[in-house]
Amino acid sequence: MESFIIEGGHRLKGTITPQGAKNEALEVICATLLTTEEVTIHNIPNILDVNNLIGLLKEMGVKVKQIEPNGFSFQSDEIRLDYLNSDKFINKCAQLRGSVLMIGPLLGRFHKATVTKPGGDKIGRRRLDTHFLGFKKLGAKFIHEENRDTFAIRADKLKGTYMLLDEASVTGTANIIMAAVLAEGTTTIYNAACEPYIQQLCRMLNAMGAHISGIASNLLTVEGVSSLHGTDHTILPDMIEVGSFIGIGAMVGDGIRIKDVSLQNLGIIPDAFRRLGIKIKTEGDDIIVPRQNHYAIETFIDGTIMTISDAPWPGLTPDLISVLLVVATQAQGSVLFHQKMFESRLFFVDKLIDMGAQIILCDPHRAVVVGNDHKHKLRAGRMSSPDIRAGIALLIAALSAKGTSRIDNIAQIDRGYENIENRLNALGANIIRVN
Repeated sequence: MESFIIEGGHRLKGTITPQGAKNEALEVICATLLTTEEVTIHNIPNILDVNNLIGLLKEMGVKVKQIEPNGFSFQSDEIRLDYLNSDKFINKCAQLRGSVLMIGPLLGRFHKATVTKPGGDKIGRRRLDTHFLGFKKLGAKFIHEENRDTFAIRADKLKGTYMLLDEASVTGTANIIMAAVLAEGTTTIYNAACEPYIQQLCRMLNAMGAHISGIASNLLTVEGVSSLHGTDHTILPDMIEVGSFIGIGAMVGDGIRIKDVSLQNLGIIPDAFRRLGIKIKTEGDDIIVPRQNHYAIETFIDGTIMTISDAPWPGLTPDLISVLLVVATQAQGSVLFHQKMFESRLFFVDKLIDMGAQIILCDPHRAVVVGNDHKHKLRAGRMSSPDIRAGIALLIAALSAKGTSRIDNIAQIDRGYENIENRLNALGANIIRVN
């Protein structure tokens, strides 16, 4: 197991460019299973979750070629269907959360798939009911294999229909779209997720010959086609990494420019930081975070305590609540964070409390942060990363702390952030990776 040793107290300055979006990469890479033709994807992040997914596709028989540092071509013309039902395949899927996104393409193209409980972050239950209900609406049947605790999904044919999703699940919406593009007739998906990465998936599928309308809304219409062809696609910059860099700039920055962020796809992320008093400038498609010697949390117009909560797009992504919470520890004022969508993501705050942060954990979903206005720096400590986003939040805390900190289980951070220590060290940080 690898760890980070972080010497806190260094000010970071310079320019940094966000990687390609992890969540989009997982979706569009799985979408390459829908055609026998070659699909080329650019700006793929070199991170653990994506690399593991690409490795799994190779074992399935997908021909993968690296054509540039972050660009690959995929051709799924000789899929090993026997391997898809093997114990080896099922065990690998159980270790990779992104593997769930293969179900829709496999069901759409081959009319069969096997589902096991996927791995990933330890952030509470992440149910698959939305996926299953959508597949059932399209005509799929589920057979529980008790000996392996898996579900075999089968369909003689998929037929388009109207469905109202029980929640605006991003992966659920992506899976249903990928199953529906090759179904007979028209599928209407209401209460669909509409994140930029879902929009990107729909645009890529349309470029492959699909007929999807209503993109960027929560009402999607998918007219089934008989086959899809190849295309060339470029992944958006990762909005979560952009938000993480804003948080770093706020806490320990001495002037940081974040390049090529795709401002129009960031939604309310910059405004969420501004609510904490963070000054942010924009220049073209770049974000500039000047040094913040002092920042005060806003209140609501009636003077009541600021509340920041997550919500489906275009609301605030839950992936940035951890980063915003850390930034608030050094602000002036108090703020209530309400993490609605996942039930265990706030449990990492006990580590921040050990570092000297003033945080009241109300319940698994809510925490009140009382900012100390830079009067008391966080103390260095030893901690372990429970998930990707808590991991980067703890790293930001360690960068701002007095002394030397250690973060264990950094494989969780590697799942979502490409070469993060070297990129931050180039700005002036002092982070060492050790076994």
